[in-house]
Amino acid sequence: MTVLSTHPMRELKMGSIVVRTERRPDGTLYVIPDRELAPYPTRLTDRLHYWAALAPDRVFIAQRQDGGDWRAVTYGETLRKVRALGQALLARDLSPDHPLLILSGNEIEHALLALAAHYVGVPYAPVSPAYSLVSQDFGKLRHVVRLLTPGLVYASDGARFARAIEATIPGDLEIVTRTGALPGRRCTPFADLLATTPGVAVDLAHDQVGPDTITKFLLTSGSTSTPKAVITTERMLCSNQVMLREILAFMKEEPPIILDWLPWNHTFGGNHNVGLVLFNGGSLYIDDGKPIPGAIEETVRNLREIAPTIFFNVPKGYEMLVPYLRADRALRETFFSRLQTNFFAGAGLSAHVW
Repeated sequence: MTVLSTHPMRELKMGSIVVRTERRPDGTLYVIPDRELAPYPTRLTDRLHYWAALAPDRVFIAQRQDGGDWRAVTYGETLRKVRALGQALLARDLSPDHPLLILSGNEIEHALLALAAHYVGVPYAPVSPAYSLVSQDFGKLRHVVRLLTPGLVYASDGARFARAIEATIPGDLEIVTRTGALPGRRCTPFADLLATTPGVAVDLAHDQVGPDTITKFLLTSGSTSTPKAVITTERMLCSNQVMLREILAFMKEEPPIILDWLPWNHTFGGNHNVGLVLFNGGSLYIDDGKPIPGAIEETVRNLREIAPTIFFNVPKGYEMLVPYLRADRALRETFFSRLQTNFFAGAGLSAHVW
């Protein structure tokens, strides 16, 4: 009782988790919620429209600029940029047979391009940057390019991705870069796409996006074989977000604020976390740190400034944060100041970390 009175727990509003089970004659076990799934929107970008109208000046996404101050994009700005990028994507005749391929990791431009693809019904595939920047033979990237036959490729830094592009991307394919050109290649600056004036075609394309529209090809990790492309539809993303919102009911009263490094080429970071922020009108601060020696320090630096309402990580991330939280009272006070819940996945949490 002394501990509880000294360190009172915050009241947490959660939804119903009551379920019933049914076992079929063939041994299959069904776990069924006691409530029907709440209504969900037709497409994820309906929520972008909603929040851009309700809270246009709220930060949607932010990232440190060259390791310095935070660069933030509001909901109102996001919608304007997404519509411009959507017009640019429509001009390139992309389709499920020739999707947008994103080679870069988590960054503002990646998020804007992905949402633009959502907006106009163009499928995209976020690819692990390790396939381009760590691999020496580019075997998995070459397989992905053959599998998806992209119609457009985005690589944030032309110089960093040059070797991978030269080795795997057909010479006539357009490459978009945020910085750095690719001599001898058909290369377009991201700023040029962003300068496109959206027209009525964007509205028509958005209206045609429906629940069964393919929005993303999410690649499996390739740990057991070559990566497979998992089809992801608007219905899948939107219904899943309603499931989360009904369970994590506190998000209905307080938009989530998260600081997150989890990669967008995985379902945890790219579908769950980015979707959760957009769906509930929250703010996502991109963490350029990682739970590895020499990179956890950046996460700690960011947590001194950004107090999350939900904190997502893998067990190793919590393990590496514990010594910093134990040693630094100011860091503890900021980290826990508005925290509603911690969440981990991917492995079990060690007993001493728990």
